Amino acid sequence: MSEVSSAGGGHDLLPIAGAGQTWSVLWRGMRKGPTALAGLVVTSAGAAGLVAPWALGRLVDDLTAGADRASVLRIAIVIAGAALLAGLLTALGSMLVSRVGEAVLARLREQVVDRVLQLPSATMEKVRTGDLLSRVGDDVSVVANAISSTGPLLLQAAVTVVLTGVGMFALDWRLGLAGLLCVPVYLLALKWYLPRSAPFYASERVAMGERSQVLIASMRGSATVRAYRLEDEHLARIDDRSRVAMDLSLGVFRLFSHFASRINHAEFVGLTAVLVTGFFLVRGDLTTVGATTAAALYFHRLFNPLGTLVMEFDQVQSAGASLARLAGVAELPPPDAASDGPGPWDSSIEVVGLSHRYDEGPLVLADVAFRIEPGERVALVGASGAGKTTLAAIVAGILQPTQGSVLLGGVDVRTLGEVRTRSQVALLSQEVHVFSGPLVEDVRLAKASATDAEVEAALEVAGALTWVRALPEGLHSQVGENAHQLTGAQAQQLAFARLVLADPPVAVLDEATAEAGSAGARELERASAAATEGRTTLIVAHRLTQAEQADRIIVLDQGRIVEVGSHKELLGRDGRYSHLWHSWTGT
Repeated sequence: MSEVSSAGGGHDLLPIAGAGQTWSVLWRGMRKGPTALAGLVVTSAGAAGLVAPWALGRLVDDLTAGADRASVLRIAIVIAGAALLAGLLTALGSMLVSRVGEAVLARLREQVVDRVLQLPSATMEKVRTGDLLSRVGDDVSVVANAISSTGPLLLQAAVTVVLTGVGMFALDWRLGLAGLLCVPVYLLALKWYLPRSAPFYASERVAMGERSQVLIASMRGSATVRAYRLEDEHLARIDDRSRVAMDLSLGVFRLFSHFASRINHAEFVGLTAVLVTGFFLVRGDLTTVGATTAAALYFHRLFNPLGTLVMEFDQVQSAGASLARLAGVAELPPPDAASDGPGPWDSSIEVVGLSHRYDEGPLVLADVAFRIEPGERVALVGASGAGKTTLAAIVAGILQPTQGSVLLGGVDVRTLGEVRTRSQVALLSQEVHVFSGPLVEDVRLAKASATDAEVEAALEVAGALTWVRALPEGLHSQVGENAHQLTGAQAQQLAFARLVLADPPVAVLDEATAEAGSAGARELERASAAATEGRTTLIVAHRLTQAEQADRIIVLDQGRIVEVGSHKELLGRDGRYSHLWHSWTGT
């Protein structure tokens, strides 16, 4: 069973991975980098750091025995050399650890973006924008900071603690045992801190996502907010979400301050135990002053790495929560692979006994059934909320119906799989995005290998070639953000050009000419007809002039088909379509 679980108690948050799955994602990434070399270099740096305390202890014993200046100079040279070597190895180890970590993060980020881009449209509509942006923004930033700074520190600290402990036992096992008296105090501090802090960090990451969500919602709807004078209400929401995030951060800080005081107690207990034990051992001639000095220096040397290990739990907890959120997205199952079964016989579409509801809501579609012959243009019309967009999404294979099936060329789209269905059916909506960059590359999204001539031919069909050639650099003009801004109608024409270039046998147009308004509607309707010529086409008709040009019209009312026929036939029946048409035309 997958360890991925959802957070927030609803359908609007992306999943969060469990601890086991998070570690699995991290380990898979680490295996692909120079992890072993990084570990060897860091271990060597820790071993080089043991030389100075040992040499100082040896110096104490030598001076007590009356050593000459040459002996002192030799030990000083050894200490200096070991310090230089430890510094060089530490720098190299930090670089290698950061390199491994950055490679892991880069692969994880790519996997997260890949999974997000392949999420079904229905899932994306349910996901909070703030949660998504928080993951690819805040969470990536937190993990990146932990990998570049906290990660190397923790690894070096862990190696130093282990090797220093071994060194203390090598000097005198009794001094080593005395130093271990600090361990229970450290463990008690961790036992007190970890259960209390983990929920704080998880809640903090969710709160940051919610804060991003209200900020984005207010920015996107700023014109409406100003029009209805809702500034104070939206500012209050932002203030509320920001205050929640701030209170959680302050709560974590207060908790961590208490934790730090407990760590100081552990250091005091350990160093006192080593000094007192050393005093009695020297007094009984069981060890030397130099050995006790070295042991005390070793333990004192542990203050920083132990403090790092314990104190950095603040960053580790935060990074762990962020990593679990990234891993939760990275471990989402990929889209269904293309099946090996038979492909569609032709480009016909048959909807059989189809019903659909969203979650536990009411039926949006009820017992819908119809067939579209190859090359036929069929328009879906109906009042807002009739179920037109839902039906179009199901036919395109984006939504899975609650009941019934959609056959593409006699084959159930669920049998075809998402990948093969996408290659057969293209869905165009009124929400068209123009990517920043050369216009020709924007059109080539549909076919990366297309030549300039093929792109121009597609633009000609979509009725866009005239204005494209009029741009300063023609096909290669920069469009999108911080470049030439296209109108809504022009952007939609690019979408039609992509459709022509992709050349799918079936096209589903969900109000794909509605963006132009009255000015460009006729031009877009001509582009729509030209781009879909010869294709089996299902049109969600926002403008009834589109329905007038269709071979057949299906009229939906409250999720049910109430009329089917040509424009002329339906006008003659004086039914639902006739009433819609007369309302539309004002006749």
